[in-house]
Amino acid sequence: MGLFQFCKLPAGPVRKNRVQLILCCFLLSLIIYFFHGPKAAVSLESARPFAEVLAMKDGTILKGMSAIKTLVSKTPQETSWGAPLVWGDSHNSVLRRARLSEQEIPVGLLVLVVGTYARFVRPFLSSAETHFLPGQAVTYYILTDNPRTLDPPLELGPGRQMRLLPAAEMPGWDRLAHRRMVLFAEAIRESIGNEVDYVFCADVDQAFVAPVGEEILGDLVATLHPEFFDMPRNRLPYEDQEDSAACVEEDEGDHYYTSEFYGGTVSQMRRLARDCSLLILQDVANKVTARALEESYLNRYLIDHRPTCVLSPEYSWWDSPLTAHVPRKRLVSLGRQCEVYDMAKREQQRC
Repeated sequence: MGLFQFCKLPAGPVRKNRVQLILCCFLLSLIIYFFHGPKAAVSLESARPFAEVLAMKDGTILKGMSAIKTLVSKTPQETSWGAPLVWGDSHNSVLRRARLSEQEIPVGLLVLVVGTYARFVRPFLSSAETHFLPGQAVTYYILTDNPRTLDPPLELGPGRQMRLLPAAEMPGWDRLAHRRMVLFAEAIRESIGNEVDYVFCADVDQAFVAPVGEEILGDLVATLHPEFFDMPRNRLPYEDQEDSAACVEEDEGDHYYTSEFYGGTVSQMRRLARDCSLLILQDVANKVTARALEESYLNRYLIDHRPTCVLSPEYSWWDSPLTAHVPRKRLVSLGRQCEVYDMAKREQQRC
């Protein structure tokens, strides 16, 4: 009993403590409201307009994202095996040009000019002087059956030079197509190999109509065919004759490439031209003609040796109902697109 009495507090102090506790809790609540309540209110008020903005622009945002996804799907930046797929105005191309433009990179541009194709060589070279690897050392290798093809000589810019390489006349387009790889292989082995680091082969009946810079450089470079870009595998015109050395099986192949513009390092191009030549000669001996001639053998080779750099159809374009839409045309066919070249020339003169 004594212990209980010792521990029991008087009633007065207990009531006083309760009142003080209630007052303290009330004051603490006011303090919390003062410091946190307004901020919470501000946050809610500021969040509401932001949510309303998102709600109002939700359709626009979704449409924008959809447009971006559609663009990306139509213009992929990489192949399935990890090689860059080059679009000239892409962020990656801009960075690559900026980095490599500071280096001196000797490059060869190899074209075959025989028979009536001589009429294309001046427009081709003039366009290359303006647009092909500006600022780099470029040697034009002209395989020709007529040494006077370029009389009078074309005036070239600083760091540019031209070499004429003799070639026997080959009348008939079919014969020309069968022999061109052989001539390229001989020219790279005997005349070009020790003079440049890279060499690109091009059809002469084309013209550069927009900048083609260092973004195209790679060990083995192929260009997507403009008429078969982004088409399903079963629509690609690979060679299907089983007795042809260019034959492609149904489970082979990723893309279909054009023979109008391709290139790479000298060692890779020497190997490509040599191996394609052997395939062509094998079919000639067996009296077999591939459906796309030289292009069929090039595609057979590029299936077995995947390119390390793939150029978009911007780098080989012509007017056709099947031709892919591209952001910019950079190399166009003169035979099919003389009017495009003339238009680009007029625009350049106005500027």
